Amino acid sequence: MGQRRVDFIIAADPPPRLDKALSRDVPESAALSRTRLARLIESGTVTVDGTVVQDPKAKVQEGAEIVITVEVAEDSYIAAEPIALEVVFEDDDLIVVNKPAGMVVHPAPGTPSGTLVNALLHHCGDNLSGVGGVKRPGIVHRIDKDTSGLLVVAKSDAAHHGLADQFAAHSVERQYTALVHGVPDAGDPRLRGVRGVSFEAGNVLCITTQLARHKTDRQKQAVLFQGGRHAITRARVVDSFGAPPVLARVDCWLETGRTHQIRVHMAHAGHGLVGDPVYGGTRRIPKGALEEATAQAVRAFPRQALHAAILGFEHPVTGEKLRFEAELPTDMHDLLGKLAPPLS
Repeated sequence: MGQRRVDFIIAADPPPRLDKALSRDVPESAALSRTRLARLIESGTVTVDGTVVQDPKAKVQEGAEIVITVEVAEDSYIAAEPIALEVVFEDDDLIVVNKPAGMVVHPAPGTPSGTLVNALLHHCGDNLSGVGGVKRPGIVHRIDKDTSGLLVVAKSDAAHHGLADQFAAHSVERQYTALVHGVPDAGDPRLRGVRGVSFEAGNVLCITTQLARHKTDRQKQAVLFQGGRHAITRARVVDSFGAPPVLARVDCWLETGRTHQIRVHMAHAGHGLVGDPVYGGTRRIPKGALEEATAQAVRAFPRQALHAAILGFEHPVTGEKLRFEAELPTDMHDLLGKLAPPLS
């Protein structure tokens, strides 16, 4: 692995900590976040006036000469594969794609190829400037294999850190379209008895719990009220289907972004997603509520009916406000068309 040097001088009135002073004065072209700088300090690759300093809290004086040695990005060990991508937006720092259902985001032991990362390595080629010391796309959030929709990926270290900060601050706009069993409604007395479930103005369902890996099934997430990670999902009914209504199209917003969050939260509220093999359960559609052919199409839907429809964030390098929308994929569009056929 090669190396590059970053040299600069500490300006007047430096912050009291070395990591903060470096973060303030390091050239923007170096693309080093405060977190990365703290790690570089601790690893012994930062010198102050020729002396290695490994304490991020150390004091530094105005005029101090700083030299940071940064490892140059290596090629990724993950193979580049010529897989077609639907690119919604792309520049030197990031790329937004509309991921199809069935595609895994990142290689894992069970799926070493055919993933979004394999496709991005081929698509971006030498335009990847390196994330974390390796020439690879920076994955700052994921959507499940069988969820379709929008995903932003960093192509540079600067974008990676900037996007990660926005996701950590929950400032990214993420709206999903889902088809669920039942119709969430503030007037439903059952929902008033479900812990963690409430309604906000406009009949907006709010689910607030902790989430953690299931104790016995490590592939699942479980709702908790102590321990785990805080999670908030909001959902609003857009349309309902059946006589009486037995299904609903809902818009869901993520305040937090935990694994399987919408799927497990909607199931906790008793409104599991159509087609969800893990959390959806086997919900029976009452006889006569839908035409039999339509009911059969609902029962046969092969994946969770969930689509990441809207993604909005601030460009981590330019500061521009970006917002993207992706139309429903064909399978969800066709199913909704059967539920609500167009007026003749």
